[in-house]
Amino acid sequence: MHDLRALREQAGELRAAMRHRGQEQTLAPTIDRAVELDRDRRATIQAVEERKAARNALSQEVARRKKAGEPADEAQASSRALGEEIARLETELAASESELEQLLLQLPNTVLDDVPAGGEESNSVVREWGTPRAAGGVMPHWEVGEKLGLIDMARGAKIAGSGFIVFRGEGARLVRALLNLMLDLHTREHGYEETWVPVLVNRAAMTGTSQLPKFEDDMYALKEDDLFLIPTAEVPLTNLYREEILLESDLPKSFAAYSPCFRREAGSHGKDTRGLLRVHEFDKVELVRYAVPERSRDELELLTGHAERVLQLLELPYRVVLLAAGDTGFASAKTYDLEVFAPGVGKWLEVSSCSNFTDFQARRADIRYRPADGGKPRFVHTLNGSGLALPRIIAALLEHGQQADGSVLLPEALRPHTRTDRLT
Repeated sequence: MHDLRALREQAGELRAAMRHRGQEQTLAPTIDRAVELDRDRRATIQAVEERKAARNALSQEVARRKKAGEPADEAQASSRALGEEIARLETELAASESELEQLLLQLPNTVLDDVPAGGEESNSVVREWGTPRAAGGVMPHWEVGEKLGLIDMARGAKIAGSGFIVFRGEGARLVRALLNLMLDLHTREHGYEETWVPVLVNRAAMTGTSQLPKFEDDMYALKEDDLFLIPTAEVPLTNLYREEILLESDLPKSFAAYSPCFRREAGSHGKDTRGLLRVHEFDKVELVRYAVPERSRDELELLTGHAERVLQLLELPYRVVLLAAGDTGFASAKTYDLEVFAPGVGKWLEVSSCSNFTDFQARRADIRYRPADGGKPRFVHTLNGSGLALPRIIAALLEHGQQADGSVLLPEALRPHTRTDRLT
């Protein structure tokens, strides 16, 4: 969410920021209406205060007249009229503030100054690691996965519907091994606090991390309880300190959590429906960090490096892509995507997005810290990234590791967790 004072005093800069995202035309009316509402809101607040002061003066006059034995009917009537007008103005004020809040929730974050303009075509590869395997003769992961009995898509669909997967035998063990590898790495070597979080969260939590209201159609909801299945552990992790004030000495804070993730993928029907590329439920290890504003740019580089380390241990060639402004997520100020190449499907697959949200989420969730010098509390900067998401990692492992005898060779770092060097 944007600072209301910045909206009031720097509306032109906010419009320019939306132009940088390629959304000025669609969001300019929202900004204009928000500026208008804020102006009317402040005028209404002043009017309420003036009428309350006038009513207080009349109350004192009524008391004086009654004490002096003088008639006070006219003053009492004027006081009642002012009370009715105050009630009307306060009703208008509440409606204006509610509409203003909803408008502010519709405005995306402004991107950082080193994020290039443009859409997906302007994304840039920052660095690459490893050499992708040649695609010739490599089966797509769903074929090798079913052939080896690792993946059972038909029974997943029978149980829950299309987009839900059953992993079996060595496939299920591979899922568990990947989660253990990632959690051990991030907690023991990268210093994250391991956290086990609920997979159901309330509306306030989803609003705090910006999934609501914009992406409500993509969420699985328990409408009677107004609860949502999480799309990522980012939601509960970021909301751990919602409406709290930390000390600067508490920062940075870093959390890692495994969770199942649930996404309806509304509007993506027919896109990447084969295999593990786009599913409704998947497993992921999530990384979340809180930082002081002055450190958040460096924290993004650190977090991205932590996610990259997993890919290096898995011996999966990858590239780091800086997203252009028009392709940067709603709440993010800067995002790196990590992509691995899947030779069986001939595509680069996004397996992690590492983002700096600056104070955008913290304003919505009211997460602040008290500076060491005793100054006024400030909003933290929040960051998160997948460390990593499993389905596409499994797809890449099954495609990169295929052997002539039909088995899949596993990377050395994974073998202590799988207790085997290959899937057969």
